[in-house]
Amino acid sequence: MGRERRDNHKRRKNPSGSNSYNRRRDEDRRAMPRLADDRQPLEDLEDTPVLVGRHPVLEALRAERAITRLWLQEGLKEGSLREIVSLCRERHVPVTEVPKAFLDRLGGELPHQGVAAQVALKPTLSLDDLPEIIQALPTPMLYILDGIQDPHNVGAILRTADATGAAAVVIPERGAAGLTAVVAKASAGAMEYVPVVRVTNLSQAIDKIKQMGVFVYAADPEATALYTEVDWTGPVAVIIGAEGRGIRPLVKRRADGLIKLPMLGHVSSLNASNAAAVIGFEAVRQRLRKKSLLTRI
Repeated sequence: MGRERRDNHKRRKNPSGSNSYNRRRDEDRRAMPRLADDRQPLEDLEDTPVLVGRHPVLEALRAERAITRLWLQEGLKEGSLREIVSLCRERHVPVTEVPKAFLDRLGGELPHQGVAAQVALKPTLSLDDLPEIIQALPTPMLYILDGIQDPHNVGAILRTADATGAAAVVIPERGAAGLTAVVAKASAGAMEYVPVVRVTNLSQAIDKIKQMGVFVYAADPEATALYTEVDWTGPVAVIIGAEGRGIRPLVKRRADGLIKLPMLGHVSSLNASNAAAVIGFEAVRQRLRKKSLLTRI
C-alpha cells in the first residue's frame, strides 16, 4: 500500500505531458544559437541601427520593420519576450541567446530588458511627401521641431504625436536629434508608426506647409495668447523649439500666430516634450468637443 502511494506521488509530480513539454523546450534551446563570449567585439555594429528594450523591438516587429537579427538574454522567455521570439520565427529573423553582459555593452546607458535587435534604418519622408499625408486627413495636425537635440525629448514628442493622432512630425536634417536607439526607446515604440519628415530648410518647409492650407502656431513664452484661446480644430501645426534657445527668430517669423503656456511657478518654461504634450492634448480636447457638438445637431 505504501509503495503504491509513492508510485502515484511520482506519477503526479511527472505527468505524462511534462516529458513532451521538456522535450520541446530542449529542442527550442538547441535550435537557438548562443553567444558564449560576452567580449565579442561590437565594432561591426557601430554604423548599424540597434533597437534596445522590449517596447521598441516589439513595435518594430509589429510594424514589419526590416530586422536583421535579434539578441535575447539567455534564460529569459517571460512576458512580451515570448511574443517577440514568436514574431521573429514567423519572419525568419535569427535569434541568438547572449549573456547579459553582452546586452549591457550593446545598450550602453539604455535599459535593454533582455532584448535588442539589429534593424534597418527607419525610412523618413521628404517635404514632397507632405501633401499626400495632409490630404489624407480632414483636419491634420503637425508637430514641427526646431533644433531639438535631446533624443529623449524627440522620442517623447513622437510618443505624443502618436497618442494625439498627428499626421506627421517635421524635423530639420541638421542641428536636431536623428532617429536613434535612444529616440526609439523614449518613444516607447511610437517611432515605428509616426511619419517623420526630414527637411533641409525648416523656414522654407513652413512656408510650403502654410501653402497647403495648414495654420501654423509657434509656442513662445513671450506670446500674448494662451494655447487654450486659439482654435485647434482645423488643419494646424505647432512649432516647438529647443530648451533654452527656443525657436529661432527666422523660424518664428514664419508662424501665423504665437501661443504660450501659462507658467505660475518659478521656472519660465516646460521642457519641449511636455509643452508638446500639453498643446497636443488641448487640440484633442477641442476636436472631441467639436465632434460631440456636431453629433447633437
